[in-house]
Amino acid sequence: MRISLEDGMSQLSQEQTRAVSQWVEQGATLSDVQKKLAQEFGVTMTYMDVRLLLLELGAQLKDRVTNVPKVPPMPASAPLEADDVAMDGGSDAQPPPGSVDVQVDRIMKPGSMVSGKVRFSDGVNATWMLDQMGRLGISPERKGYAPTQADVAAFQMELRRALESRGF
Repeated sequence: MRISLEDGMSQLSQEQTRAVSQWVEQGATLSDVQKKLAQEFGVTMTYMDVRLLLLELGAQLKDRVTNVPKVPPMPASAPLEADDVAMDGGSDAQPPPGSVDVQVDRIMKPGSMVSGKVRFSDGVNATWMLDQMGRLGISPERKGYAPTQADVAAFQMELRRALESRGF
């Protein structure tokens, strides 16, 4: 049986609509619902029709959890001056010992709005990225490494400066 946008929920039985709601509650995607309707009930619907069906049912798709490390939010700071600019990727100069150096990539990593590198005060390097949702991910070169709270705060300030200097 083929159900189109015009037919909507009215052509599904109560059992079928309960099943759809249950699948969504269990974490099914739109594609999963579309496939299960066809496999279990012989009902074929377009992807858009399934989306509209879920809207009619009031079913909310679950967000997929990604493995992005949690970093404390950036603290509010005083307005930045024009000369408060972090080092960028074009400089080969080493940062002074005990400081945090943030660099912004000229070509962003796939899946990121902006990405770059950081060298913490103890000399450990890491890559960082901000995704389209504004979530920050940091990947240190040394497995299990966690920067100090002071380095995290310094990283956040330097990252803010580097991004603001580039119009972010």
